[in-house]
Formats: sequence, C-alpha cells, structure tokens
Amino acid sequence: MERFEKPVLIVKNLRKQFGHGCGECEALESDKLKKNYCPVCGTVYGCQDVSFEVYPGEILGVVGESGSGKSTMMKCLYFDENVTCGEAYINTYKNGESNVFEESSQQKRYIRNNLLGKVYQNPILGLKMDFSSIGNIAEKLIAAGSRRVGEMEERGRQLLEHVNIPVFRIKEEVKNFSGGMQQRVQIAKALSNNPPLLLLDEVTTGLDLSVQANVLDLIKEIQHELGISMIVVSHDLGVIRMLADRTIVMLNGRIIEQGLTDQILEDPQHPYTQQLVHSLL
Repeated sequence: MERFEKPVLIVKNLRKQFGHGCGECEALESDKLKKNYCPVCGTVYGCQDVSFEVYPGEILGVVGESGSGKSTMMKCLYFDENVTCGEAYINTYKNGESNVFEESSQQKRYIRNNLLGKVYQNPILGLKMDFSSIGNIAEKLIAAGSRRVGEMEERGRQLLEHVNIPVFRIKEEVKNFSGGMQQRVQIAKALSNNPPLLLLDEVTTGLDLSVQANVLDLIKEIQHELGISMIVVSHDLGVIRMLADRTIVMLNGRIIEQGLTDQILEDPQHPYTQQLVHSLL
C-alpha cells in the first residue's frame, strides 16, 4: 500500500537494553541470546532495533505477550526511559528533521507537554490522585505554558464532558473515582493540548468488560472526531481488532510481523502470531 502523506512519527532502530552488553550479545544475534536475555553478561534487551511509522489519523496497534517490549517501547517514546540508541522523528517538531531522542531534557519536556499525550495502564502514573479531575487537566495545560485560569477551566470542562465525567464531580479528587472513570480522566488530560500523537498503554487491562467497552468506544469516537494519530498497546487482540488500522506484533523485544490489522488477523505468517490469533477464535 503506497502512502503519500508524511508520517506523524518515524522510529528507526530503537534499542533499549538493561545492562552494559558484551561482545557476545551486542550484535543482537538471536543464537547468542536466550529470547531477549544474554546468558553471558546478564543484559536484557527490552527493545531490539524496533522500527515503524505512524501516519496521520491512523491507529497503530502493538500486540504481544508480557515482556515482549511493548511497554518499554512506549516508555522510550514518552521519555519515561532513556533509549540506548535509535532515532525518532515527529513531523510537527523541527520539520521532522531532528532526532527527538537526542534532544535536551528541556526540549523533551516541551515535546511531552505539547506534542504527545499518554494514557498509562495504571492511572496512578498518569494522574495526581489528590487533585481534582479539572486540576489534573490544568496541570498539563500549565506545563505547556497556559496561564489564563478561565480558559483552562473552560477547556477542562469541555474535555471532561466529552469523556462523560459528571459536571458535579469535576472538582472531586480523582482517587475517589472508579478505575474506568480514572482512565477517562487520563484520556481527557492527554488530549488537553491537542497533541498530534496519543500513546495508549494497556488502557483497558483490569477493567470490567462493560467498562472496557465504554473506554474503547470513547477512544474510537475521539479518533473519529479529532483525526488524531494513536499508538495502542495491548496484549488483547480483541482490543487491537476493534481499534487498529495497522498492527505490529512484538516478541522478545523485536517486531516479528506487521501489516494491516485485518490481514494479520486473517492470514498471520509468524508461528507466534498464528498462536495469538487462534487463541482469540
């Protein structure tokens, strides 16, 4: 499939290792590693030279078992972890010509606050639990340079209404909210600066099925209305099938298969993907 638009995000050879590496493992030859672990020096390769693009208005699904490198990759993209090496380019940042992994910590903060939104699996990582829902949104807006209280309050109310948080609860501390409501507040907070790219990491894990369905419907609705690009990570192929246009499959820190979601679900090529798909049937 030919693409004529410029990608919103290009990632090239993203590597994240935990440990110093050694002559045996640094070339990432699979016969030297046990899955993603070096038995000689004990280094774990969370991501092994991962490369992909995300296009405007696209939802890219990332699927794989626990320990496959999905969440490590997301932490690197949001600068929660420093990469070992690799490149990433965001088309709305310096014309897409500057490797964001090599920017200063100040510039990385700017990118986080203005060009990216992230929804964590555990709301404690994405929200200040002692703040109100509207206070959480104001915090993100202030970090991005907003100073007008009235405007921030108006924006916060609009977003919270959009994600179905009752008006009478917007000044309440989010620690009193259910898991599903906390995820919806996280989504509102992540959207507050109209970022071109939203990162969603296992956002329905641990939620009741009916609540999961509500959160997934909300994500689809937001994507449809705003045309925002998203990366959605899940170990659940049902979630990926519902949301993603294209999908990458990860195993042991590597991308082992990628393509249109329908294509991957209907005709998986890699034995691991075949196993995943059959477990969904």
